[in-house]
Amino acid sequence: MKNKYTFIAAVLISISNLLPALSIAQKISAGARQSLSVCTDGTVRAWGQGTYGQLGNGTNTDSETPVQVSLLTNVSIVAAGSDHSMALKNDGTVWCFGDNSYGELGDGTNTNSNVPLQAISLTGITAIAANYHSLALKSDGTVWSFGEGGSGQLGYGTNTDSSIAVQVSSLTAITAVAAGDYFSLAVKNDGTIWTWGKNSNGQLGNGTNTGSNVPVQVNSLTGIIGVAGGGNFSLGLKNDSTVWSWGGNSSGQLGNGTNTASNVPVQVSGLTGITAISAGQKHGVALRNDGTVWTWGGNLFSQLGDGTNTDSNVPVQVSSITGVIGIDAGINFHTVALKNDSTVWAWGSGHLGSTTIFNSNVPIQVTALCAVSTLAEEIATPISIFGYPNPFTNYIYIKETNDKGDIVIIDLMGNEILKQHVTSGETTINTTNISSGVYLLTYRNEKKSANIKLIKH
Repeated sequence: MKNKYTFIAAVLISISNLLPALSIAQKISAGARQSLSVCTDGTVRAWGQGTYGQLGNGTNTDSETPVQVSLLTNVSIVAAGSDHSMALKNDGTVWCFGDNSYGELGDGTNTNSNVPLQAISLTGITAIAANYHSLALKSDGTVWSFGEGGSGQLGYGTNTDSSIAVQVSSLTAITAVAAGDYFSLAVKNDGTIWTWGKNSNGQLGNGTNTGSNVPVQVNSLTGIIGVAGGGNFSLGLKNDSTVWSWGGNSSGQLGNGTNTASNVPVQVSGLTGITAISAGQKHGVALRNDGTVWTWGGNLFSQLGDGTNTDSNVPVQVSSITGVIGIDAGINFHTVALKNDSTVWAWGSGHLGSTTIFNSNVPIQVTALCAVSTLAEEIATPISIFGYPNPFTNYIYIKETNDKGDIVIIDLMGNEILKQHVTSGETTINTTNISSGVYLLTYRNEKKSANIKLIKH
């Protein structure tokens, strides 16, 4: 019993300070010219450009309205890359479709596919990310990459492409990953950020502008629970709900009131209560815990959604949309948002999910779309309990300080795995019968509820 307290200093998680690390945005994703969503039945819809088969419906044809991706069921997470798409199934396998010029489908070939193919040798995957390359996070805390590697963005010590998954060097205990243009990011369970790949604008955040094909640590940032990679800049979300940025800033994408690049983190101005972040080519997006969306950076293509086409180097509120629970900024110039009524909205330039509107500087609803899954949603309502360690193995310990209630562990499709009542003091939850993977620990009582991501090794 004594040994478990050694975890407290390093990995104690205060739920009152923890904001969502598992964004419901993973149910929606915006790529360069295509978007994806997970339906409530576990199938996937796609819309936008289909030239390379990135819509996954057996054709190479564009579709301005959603089409069903072939052969995919039981999907929990999607990620849209530059010209390829990824889906993570509940069984921990990864499926990819679209452009495969650099091996970004992970099937051992360089042949495009307009239907999903399984990425070989990947099991136990809990998170995915895509840009011009692909990333996969395993339940053991290691990171695997495949696709284009010319700038070191695969992170395995070379600048070589790979059509099969390779392990990123020297990374363990990782809880989140993100893919930028030719660079990658990862969050460790100690709240630090590690980056690798292209660094010409300081997007690796380590105080230099020198690229690296192995992970380097971002300077002076701790308490991080989420990251996002854009065109030439990066974002980090701290557990105090503030947002930090570094890299290129020609369009104000660092959001700190200047247009000056920085190779070390600077704070995005005026943002508090943030629960999720995302980064586009030259714009940033943040979701507040009141359901509003805030954007900053380049706006030539209406990607800020504020009713103008004027850049802003400080955050502005997206017009006429509330009740948002998920966001994702496209690799190029559009953004998608998921509302709590299961509808998806988009703004910016190109392939917005409408047959009549191609560009919009305010959000428009994606038409003819299935009800998008809002299962496994994390809510950042403060409560006074602690859970540790995380990631966990056979036990997780819940320390209650003020409230009594029920702890429920659910999987990403909302299935209840375990339920236990929390009373005063500390509750020990035996998790030996839970399989490795990603779960949510949900706390509920008569007044409050909150969810946090858990990783079982």
